[in-house]
Amino acid sequence: MNGAMALVMFASVFVVLLAGYPVAFSLAGTALGFALAGQLMGNFDVVFLHALPNRLFGIMTNMTLVAVPMFVFMGVMLERSRVAENLLETMTALFGSLRGGLGISVMLVGMLLAASTGIVGATVVTMGLLSLPTMLRHGYDPKIAAGAICASGTLGQIIPPSIVLVLLGDVLSSAYSQAQLDQGIYAPKTVSVGDLFAGALIPGLLLVALYLAYLLVVAAKRPHSMPAYHQDSAEPVSGLRALQALLPPLLLILAVLGSILGGLATPTEAASVGAVGAMLLAVARRRFNIKILRDVVRNTLEVSSMVFLILIGASVFSLVFRGFGGDELVEELLTQLPGGVFGAMLVVMLVMFLLGFVLDFIEITFVVVPIVGPILLAMGLDPVWLGIMIAINLQTSFLTPPFGFALFYLRGVAPDSVTTGDIYRGVMPFIGIQLVMLGLLAAWPVLATWLPGLVYGS
Repeated sequence: MNGAMALVMFASVFVVLLAGYPVAFSLAGTALGFALAGQLMGNFDVVFLHALPNRLFGIMTNMTLVAVPMFVFMGVMLERSRVAENLLETMTALFGSLRGGLGISVMLVGMLLAASTGIVGATVVTMGLLSLPTMLRHGYDPKIAAGAICASGTLGQIIPPSIVLVLLGDVLSSAYSQAQLDQGIYAPKTVSVGDLFAGALIPGLLLVALYLAYLLVVAAKRPHSMPAYHQDSAEPVSGLRALQALLPPLLLILAVLGSILGGLATPTEAASVGAVGAMLLAVARRRFNIKILRDVVRNTLEVSSMVFLILIGASVFSLVFRGFGGDELVEELLTQLPGGVFGAMLVVMLVMFLLGFVLDFIEITFVVVPIVGPILLAMGLDPVWLGIMIAINLQTSFLTPPFGFALFYLRGVAPDSVTTGDIYRGVMPFIGIQLVMLGLLAAWPVLATWLPGLVYGS
């Protein structure tokens, strides 16, 4: 009976979410409603809720999660300082004379923005506003233009420093400890956000390389769909101008990632370096004043409040879910699937992919991963590999029609000449590339585990 109640509660959350209610209140409200009903029916022990204050205190004192608002601040400040616009102009001047050069420029700038901001929505909207009109004006096929922008925008899911990886790292750390304790290991190993950052570097860069290879092939086979860019100004880009545009964001990325991978700083400390560096970059570009700072701080507060409120709601939900025996039911279902670990992993990936249509990565990270993570890790899966697989899987989901979030972001800023069908058809090849990347990572986990082992010796 309890297991059935857990599944009904899980399904009810989706009904409430589809009705348009806020995620955090949907999670907590549904869980508390089922807890009350379960207590009245005699199949829920309210003692489970006694652990809630400790959980909330743990969230408040979690130093890893402090990195979230600082990374958000860094991303929003870089967006307001028009770094993306300057990068795109410079990259276009460098590569635009080549056939397909404008598409390559968009992908490279998207990669740099992903590493600078880690915010998918901001990257897609920014690139859509800046580059889509230019690509269309110079004769690019709307499908290729839309697909390249959506794909480059979602790189913020996987290329560090990614907010997705920060949140996943914290959740997987708890799941890994729990899995080892369930196995009777009382001196558990740990996994950190730094491990995930290191593990995501090679798959992220390989994914960018596959994207670029696809664009080059299309430019060679269908040159009319990706013509060369003819500059309005005859003045070529100088090496100094290129250096001025590329060097500051690259130095900021290296300072943040290098300090983490080099063991010089924790992710939280590195995030503070990124936040200060973003402000200095805005000052250098004369894009810093009290009004901009006020807007950035307000935006950061809104995003951070949303993240932490969802985390609190998810904590309530997971407690009630466990109180109904939901974790035991999920473990029983996964361990009895045909194919063993492979079958369980395949089902979890498929479920997360489908959930990505209706839930943001924050909800999936806080609600689903704590349930399935300990079970999969107890089966012997590597936590870093599992985290990168989840991140790329969600990235694929965010690209997939008809509900992919990146598609909605671009549709909101695209001109009427670009139809929804153009956007859907344009992302299909990139979805295929994502699936190829998932297959490569599944076949060779070393792509995700080699660099963390080299850097941290784990």
